[in-house]
Amino acid sequence: MRDSERIIGNSATLTQALDQVSRLAPIQRPVLVIGERGTGKELAAERLHFLSTRWDGPFLKVNCAAIAENLLESELFGHEPGAFTGASRTHRGRFERADGGTLFLDELGTMSMGLQEKLLRAIEYGEFERLGGQTTIQVDVRVIAATNANLKRMAAEGHFREDLLDRLSFDVVHLPPLRHRLSDVPELAHHFAVQMCSELGWDLFQGFTDSAARQLLEYPWPGNVRELKNVVERSVSRWGNPEKPVATVVIDPFDSPYEDWGTVSRPEPAAALPQPSAPATPVRFARAVADYEKRLLRDALDANDQHQGDTARALGLSYDQLRGLLRKHKLLKRRRKTAAA
Repeated sequence: MRDSERIIGNSATLTQALDQVSRLAPIQRPVLVIGERGTGKELAAERLHFLSTRWDGPFLKVNCAAIAENLLESELFGHEPGAFTGASRTHRGRFERADGGTLFLDELGTMSMGLQEKLLRAIEYGEFERLGGQTTIQVDVRVIAATNANLKRMAAEGHFREDLLDRLSFDVVHLPPLRHRLSDVPELAHHFAVQMCSELGWDLFQGFTDSAARQLLEYPWPGNVRELKNVVERSVSRWGNPEKPVATVVIDPFDSPYEDWGTVSRPEPAAALPQPSAPATPVRFARAVADYEKRLLRDALDANDQHQGDTARALGLSYDQLRGLLRKHKLLKRRRKTAAA
């Protein structure tokens, strides 16, 4: 398993779930992983595989919700030439290719009742036929299924096979949502921020300010770890200053500074800007405008403690626009090169 995709955190709830995964890993039985979106169900399935005796066998994944129903059966069990229009050659399905290893079925609750019956037989007896075929194929595959749906309720309502649910749930791993493991948020946020800084070419991540860190801890994270990753990466990239701690957390990128966006209204009057003093002697117009622009930039930088992100926001400019003006007026300070140790 790649380090960038490891499960991060030391909270009691996460540790309990991971301990259960470790105990189940060597047992050759199906396992059902349940959790909200973004809680790391696929990472838990990978952990089950790589801690098992099948670690050197194939680990294949199928998102049942991402494949059309008429193609899912072929994707799982394969097909023979002529099985349907366009089937010109033999196709080995995921079950066949996962022989000796593990097959991870994500979003299992979206599977049709008919396909569930074929899946049950494959899990129960380790055998199936390709679509359009008559030869029974034997495989040794461990199935790990995951869902954020309530399969027990679906079975009671007749939308999921009870016998398949019984077969899949030798044991059930419940992954905690991030709101129940908030003590892991600082470690996760730092991990994602360091990765983003590396992508941006920054030498170091300077951390979050106290107010930004508090905001990360107070948000309920309905999208869980996946949402936290997006928020941290977005906040670091928008901050744009590798030399100061991130002070602004951008949780919702759709938040607009213009409350009336999408409606037609009169523009707000512009904030008062310092007026240029009248020149004592005649000067060229372009030179006067340039001097005034340069003074505005200097004053705004001083007012915002030389922070370019804050300065850009104060002047109503994008970060790139501000950088362009600073270059134009030679106001960019060069970073000192650190002497080699």
